[in-house]
Amino acid sequence: MNETTVMPGAAPEEQDARGAHDGPHGYISAKENYLKRLRRIEGQARGLQGMVSDEKYCIDILTQISAMTSALQSVALGLLDDHLSHCVVDAAAKGGPEADVKIKEASDAIARLVRS
Repeated sequence: MNETTVMPGAAPEEQDARGAHDGPHGYISAKENYLKRLRRIEGQARGLQGMVSDEKYCIDILTQISAMTSALQSVALGLLDDHLSHCVVDAAAKGGPEADVKIKEASDAIARLVRS
């Protein structure tokens, strides 16, 4: 996301600060690892489609859904950790409205993860 991206429902100061910081995103050093994990999850999703298409046993499908959910949660927690240790820490060090926006953004992301 770049600085010109308009987020529905976001206040103007949030729209300006989202994704805006000096340097690369916090996950960039692990980008290939994240991509590899997401490709594996994509394969799991295709496998689930095949299981339903082949009318496999419900419990077996649910087991695979659970594995896929855990894999997605692991990626989400890694990205959250990267965001907190890079983007939020950088913004907090600078202070001002950007810090407030990044902390709120992280808090909202945590709330979404807890609800899911």
